[in-house]
Amino acid sequence: MKIYENIVIGGGASGLMFTANLKNKEDTIILEHNNKLGAKIRVSGGGRCNFTNKNISTSNYLASSSFLKGLLREFGSQFIFEYFTNLGLKSTLKDGTQYFCKSSSKELLDLLLYQIKGAKIALNCKVLDAKKDGNIFEVSTTRGKYKAKKLIITSGGLSFTNLGATAIGYEIAKSFGHKIIATKPALVGFTLQPQDSFLKTLSGVSINVKIKVDKKELEGSMLFAHKGISGPVVLNASLFWNRGHLEINFLPKFDLKSIKNSNKNISNLLPFPKRVALAFLEKLEIRDKKATLLSKEDWSKLEELKYYKLAPAGTFGYSKAEVTKGGIATNEIKNNFESKLVDNLYFLGEVLDVTGMLGGYNFNFAFLSAIKCARNN
Repeated sequence: MKIYENIVIGGGASGLMFTANLKNKEDTIILEHNNKLGAKIRVSGGGRCNFTNKNISTSNYLASSSFLKGLLREFGSQFIFEYFTNLGLKSTLKDGTQYFCKSSSKELLDLLLYQIKGAKIALNCKVLDAKKDGNIFEVSTTRGKYKAKKLIITSGGLSFTNLGATAIGYEIAKSFGHKIIATKPALVGFTLQPQDSFLKTLSGVSINVKIKVDKKELEGSMLFAHKGISGPVVLNASLFWNRGHLEINFLPKFDLKSIKNSNKNISNLLPFPKRVALAFLEKLEIRDKKATLLSKEDWSKLEELKYYKLAPAGTFGYSKAEVTKGGIATNEIKNNFESKLVDNLYFLGEVLDVTGMLGGYNFNFAFLSAIKCARNN
């Protein structure tokens, strides 16, 4: 049986980038359980792949800052943008910071696929387990067994279940003695407790809010959905929420004092679509009337919209989550992404306990971890 230099488990962002940066591509095989490489790249960012961000720091991640700091310092925030630009990728900047492929994620994927030419690819190849015999790794799959001197796990997390996400990366890590930080869906919407279920009646409406969660203050668009609440600011909040209350400011840039002397009905003065304003008034038990006729108690109740306490019932789950938080503990990983417990065993990207906010941060980490590992391979 041929013994490869590298077996890469997973043909996603980090697996492709790792292979693209190897000198010995011809002695590397990628094992991918889907029938195509780069499934998540293809669908991300609405099919345009938000592959990195203009501003990147440890504050954009739920992770050990000491583990991330050296990597981000070494490469800088523009490295991945420049990497793909130098390969000929045309991109566009959204919301001032997020880099997307100009037309389609296929452009970025095609660049990576060109860069990995020479490597062997095994598609529709589900990995069952892996073990090490002496200095050689043996990986059992539905297409037989493969052997290599080095094993690189780039299998991602549990999100995007419709793309065939599995726990194989965590299972292999555990079999080699690694600790797994509890995994949960992240960058995902929240389901609601009965007391907040009135928000579901506003399905389809989006408003700007601020959310405080676990010492983080986030601002952005909240979308009311038939299952609960979603939208960019909620998805980011889900990264830092574990249990308990969130504090939502529904009036982040609005001064209630500015409308106190108005003769218009309060529902027409609040900075929301009217049906949202009426829903909040009903929840607060305030009758819709002219602002000048509101009592002191009414104004006090309206102030609650700045400090609204909401305890999510849960999340929309892995099927709707963009990423998985938790994963392989990074204190057991070297700065070149090799295991501290097993020589020549490497873990890259989302399978690690490193999770970024919305905006290209997760792809950025997947790509950087892969490049760092390949250049030290």
